[in-house]
Amino acid sequence: MACWVEELDFPRLEIPVTIDGIGHVLSDFNLAAAHQGTTLYLSNLDDMIGVRLFTPTVYFYQPQGDEPVAQILRDALTKVLVPYYPFTGRIRETENGKLEIFFGPNQGALLVEAHSDVPFVDLGDLSVPNPAWMNLIYRFPNEEQYKVVDMPLVIAQVTKFTCGGFSLGLRICHCLCDGLGAMQFLSAWAETAKAGSLVVNPKPCWDREVFLPRNPPKIQFSHTEFKRIDDGSTLAKTLWQGKPVQKCYRMSREFQARLKILAQTGESSCTTFDATAAHVWRCWVKALDVKPLDCEHRLTFSVNAREKMRDTPLKDGFYGNALCVACATSTIESLVKGCLADTSRLVREARLGVSEEYLRSTLDYIDLYRPKRLEFGGKLTITQWTRFSIYEAADFGWGKPIYAGPIDLTPTPQVCVFLPEGGAEPSGTMLLCICLPEFGSHGFKELLLSN
Repeated sequence: MACWVEELDFPRLEIPVTIDGIGHVLSDFNLAAAHQGTTLYLSNLDDMIGVRLFTPTVYFYQPQGDEPVAQILRDALTKVLVPYYPFTGRIRETENGKLEIFFGPNQGALLVEAHSDVPFVDLGDLSVPNPAWMNLIYRFPNEEQYKVVDMPLVIAQVTKFTCGGFSLGLRICHCLCDGLGAMQFLSAWAETAKAGSLVVNPKPCWDREVFLPRNPPKIQFSHTEFKRIDDGSTLAKTLWQGKPVQKCYRMSREFQARLKILAQTGESSCTTFDATAAHVWRCWVKALDVKPLDCEHRLTFSVNAREKMRDTPLKDGFYGNALCVACATSTIESLVKGCLADTSRLVREARLGVSEEYLRSTLDYIDLYRPKRLEFGGKLTITQWTRFSIYEAADFGWGKPIYAGPIDLTPTPQVCVFLPEGGAEPSGTMLLCICLPEFGSHGFKELLLSN
């Protein structure tokens, strides 16, 4: 059974990176003249506190000879930014803290060219996300964390290595798109690079007004996911006791299937996500030895609301945020002493609780209260990337990337990510990335393997 879960190591290193050039990327069409002075509405799902950030990802590619990869990426981006013109604008804050996109002079996306005087082999295993790769993502000097106002909405860095391989470090503003929307944009960029001419399928659709709040607002649910929890447990102290470290585990398809079987009850069936999320939640709390047992703890995760929109279905090509935050709540005692099936049932109920009515209530809740800070106390957040075809979407004509995905979780150690594993053919294997203090990591692995 041990082979079903494998801990993956990555080296602690510093990657030397030299910036060779920084330039704005405008579209083939004169968007500045066409849209200058206009604005675009962002829905309350686009500008809620949890998405006011950039999502950093990195993609590694094998050597391509003397092919001018940076120029190919730049040329394709100029074409894609015509139908995806909102990415050329900037975000500003309006009254009551609401965000909107505006268009003005000297905007556009940003493309950075860089090089590193090391080969890929010095970076270790490129299939395992490593916080050391952050140098491959461009950040402005003294940039504030979570800053989105007056920032380029697409920031790309192409870094060439001495072996001929290269990386694409990408930051896309989450306010414009959720994960599925980002894959749609990335795929259009990649297909355009391969074809040498604009390819968009489906045609991008903005249509954020479909998520306008109601007047008067009608809040039908408690929306615990946005509320602060009075965390009287030892969780925060334990997690930060010593610097949290990022750990990665490879979980085979067979192991995930085994969890799903163990999590089933006679009353209802669960999904692989329900079972795996419940198992990770329980293991994390146990490994951190959270006390006291009567404290409440939350598990939050995003649910794609596209398929929930029965009364007002979204148009094909919609790439905005269409996510609701589901929240499962349990006492520490139930997580530690209960069974997997019980915890899995809580996850399932939270997931199925997201409906079109829940989404509309979320929009109204945000409009009325507009939460100002991310609440990490007393909870674990799981982000599921296994539903994204990120390796297929990022094929710019150079084959699938060696690795595609996020990099560093340590700034938000109460966030866990489920990632698809790369490779020529999908195997169903999942990478679990999570943060733990060093003293809890061994116990966590043992707990993962236990029933």
